[in-house]
Amino acid sequence: MVENPQGLKTIDGSTWLIEDEAENMKIQYRVDDVLYSEKSPFQHVMVVNSPVFGRMLVLDGIVQTTSLDGHIYNEMITHVPLSIHPNPKRVLIIGGGDCGAAREVAKYSEIEEIDMVEIDELVVKACQEYLPAVSGNLSDPRVNFIFDDGLKHVSKYKDHYDVIIVDSSDPIGPAVQLFEKSFYANIKEALKEDGIMVCQSQSPVFHLNILQQTYGYLHELFPISRVYTAVVPTYPGGMWSFTLGSKKYQEVNAHSFDKETKYVSQDLLQQCFALPAFLKDALSK
Repeated sequence: MVENPQGLKTIDGSTWLIEDEAENMKIQYRVDDVLYSEKSPFQHVMVVNSPVFGRMLVLDGIVQTTSLDGHIYNEMITHVPLSIHPNPKRVLIIGGGDCGAAREVAKYSEIEEIDMVEIDELVVKACQEYLPAVSGNLSDPRVNFIFDDGLKHVSKYKDHYDVIIVDSSDPIGPAVQLFEKSFYANIKEALKEDGIMVCQSQSPVFHLNILQQTYGYLHELFPISRVYTAVVPTYPGGMWSFTLGSKKYQEVNAHSFDKETKYVSQDLLQQCFALPAFLKDALSK
């Protein structure tokens, strides 16, 4: 068995990406090709081709999104808050270097400005060139790419954005601070008086403590806080959670959902807030 620092190992002549999910669990993906591999000032960025998931974005050895199911995550983190806010004009995406979230937000003609703040420019470049199934070759003039620290960016604004989407990676490395209460408090200040924010809040099965913490913070900060889920096969356990904080609105707009999507539908927008009993119980404590 031959190993390299990016989590790739050669086993019996085949290349495998071995992701250390937890002390007692690893996830393995067979890899056909390494299409891109570079070290940025923040992390190691890699795009590989998998016979099952297609092209995959891998940061520091952890899979972030894939050609097979990246649309599910990106549709759910964007269309849910944008279907609740009745008139979004100015949207901020923090993270989202694969450009998938910005691609979905750009489907709303009424939105005038889309600020995408990504700390690592190398991620954006790699995904635009090697992961078009997710990035969609994004070139909308309303999208303003800002390569900066999302924490610093959001702290500069008051009463500015209608919707803020926190599309962070796992709470390790550069993304750790994107799960802290002080960050969410700054987001609240940057939102307009009827603004909405949403963040990914990890697996309800394997990272329940992170989900409980995130929901607890947003429940304290916002008058309305709600959790919803989606099935994203790439992510550990399949079930993934999102937590929404809103200053005013909580119901999905009654009008028919008309965006071109692969996963989200009008029915799904209504049903995604229905939680399994174990999760309802965990969030009520």
